Amino acid sequence: MDRGVQGVDEHWMRLALNLAKAAQGQTSPNPLVGAVVVKDGRLLGSGAHLKAGTPHAEVHALNMASEETVGSTLYVTLEPCNHTGRTPPCTERVIAAGIHKVVIGSLDPDRRVSGEGVKRLQEAGIEVVTGVLQADCLRINEAYFHHRRTGYPFVTLKAAITLDGKMATATGDSRWVTGEEARQEVQRLRHIHDAVMVGVGTVIKDHPRLTARLPEGGNHPIRVILDSRLSMPLNTPVTDTAATPTWVFCCDEVDTAKKVLLQERGVSVIRTGPGPRVNLERVFQHLGDNGILSVLTEAGGELNASLLQEGWVKRVMFFIAPKLLGGKESPTAVEGEGWERMEQAWELDELEMRPFGQDWCITGLLRQTRWEG
Repeated sequence: MDRGVQGVDEHWMRLALNLAKAAQGQTSPNPLVGAVVVKDGRLLGSGAHLKAGTPHAEVHALNMASEETVGSTLYVTLEPCNHTGRTPPCTERVIAAGIHKVVIGSLDPDRRVSGEGVKRLQEAGIEVVTGVLQADCLRINEAYFHHRRTGYPFVTLKAAITLDGKMATATGDSRWVTGEEARQEVQRLRHIHDAVMVGVGTVIKDHPRLTARLPEGGNHPIRVILDSRLSMPLNTPVTDTAATPTWVFCCDEVDTAKKVLLQERGVSVIRTGPGPRVNLERVFQHLGDNGILSVLTEAGGELNASLLQEGWVKRVMFFIAPKLLGGKESPTAVEGEGWERMEQAWELDELEMRPFGQDWCITGLLRQTRWEG
């Protein structure tokens, strides 16, 4: 591709990406998609997919461009759909608008689309260019792509620790490890994830609400509690399901009366097998089957270790405070039995580091997971 043309395509695709990102937390189980219509270097229309069941980004952009779409170029971050779902096929709308060229960031892994959108556009005589800013387009929809490939949600392990790796004091005091800016970012993370997961120990010790408390509101994730024996209190913030559902996963042999009392409060109780621990495979299968694309874990060290050991975690986010806590009994972010040799340690790729006030957040993708790619 000519460098000048490539630069122009990347410029407009960057705008489409920014439009897509602005809808984070709103579109699941659909992907984030942004689109712009350009003609002779002029922006004619722009749009983003805002919510499942509503018009796709291409439609919004084409509607804004109105009659000027003939001979124009459409930039879209994800391959246009070529099937009828809750909305009509975007490919037919693009063809009818007289679009001359379509520039696509990434192909759609959904088996109903996957290359069929490109094929239909080409059959209609439209020039199609793919792979522009592909890495960025894949990143904004990493959970959607992972779910379409595996059937399971994309899991991000989040933890807040001191510089010496402690999550709390030996007495359990953890308020607060990090500052206000970092804690506000966690609220945003809840807003953009479909579910937030903790173990029953966190529920008993911290009494969390696990909602997204942003100044402008925000979407609350579904609360997922792993509680093998149904030992959680009946009167705790997560049993108030007025704002968002709570799903509790337990083992088969639990107190039936306790199960009924939780259900009377609107809590869903899902059994995962004989135990003695909750079966994580069945948990994530249930989540994936019910349209949960992304899970943010805010668990303690034991559950974190289990999630890592079984390979469920795809991304790690550690918020690190410039504090030294000490204490042999102070809990750490990853406990369990650990590894015997350094070469066995979980390693991260695609590292990023961002400041939040005096704290830092280190993010990376796990190399060793149960998934390829």
